[in-house]
Amino acid sequence: MTGKEYCSHHKDRRRRQVRRACACLLIFNFIVLLLILLVWAILQPKNPRFVLQDATVYAFNVSSNTFLTTNFQVTISSRNPNDKIGIYYDRLHVYATYRSQQITYYTSIPPTYQGHKDVNVWSPFIFGNNVPVAPYNGISLTSDAAAGAVSLTIKIDGRVRWKVGTFTSGRYHLHVRCPTYIPFAGPRTTGVVIGNAIKYQLTQRCRVNV
Repeated sequence: MTGKEYCSHHKDRRRRQVRRACACLLIFNFIVLLLILLVWAILQPKNPRFVLQDATVYAFNVSSNTFLTTNFQVTISSRNPNDKIGIYYDRLHVYATYRSQQITYYTSIPPTYQGHKDVNVWSPFIFGNNVPVAPYNGISLTSDAAAGAVSLTIKIDGRVRWKVGTFTSGRYHLHVRCPTYIPFAGPRTTGVVIGNAIKYQLTQRCRVNV
């Protein structure tokens, strides 16, 4: 065998070895992915369930139809309906909107783990000082406040991971929407005066998307 033939044979052998290694790696990855999908299909993970239980309003003032100052505390419960899957809440931001406009700052909830069938309850304060509002929203807010009731949406945005045994998934976006109607005054009010604030029992189920 000449030197040229030997080099050609050696290169062909290396190519075959590389192809076999790549094929084995692809097959291994395919089997792992298939097993994960099968386990996922069998377990059928369900989204966590959120409920807006109450809201305690300390301040809700509209000035000149332009700026809004708010300060209130909400109680939100989350239940993991899965009996074999845990949930990591890596990041949660709570805020309020009025007619799709954000009217409070973000309030962070500390990261936590939620076990099977567990329930977590959070009571974050959300507030905003002289937050500019769109002119049309400012007029509507003033009118609603004068009428004694305001429709808000409490939102939670964050990231979650699923845990099955020792396997933990990648991060998924979590979007929670809790529409609520707060009657500040009038015959429909459900508020209870607590010091310098008014607490409203809501028990409003939220929409959850992951």
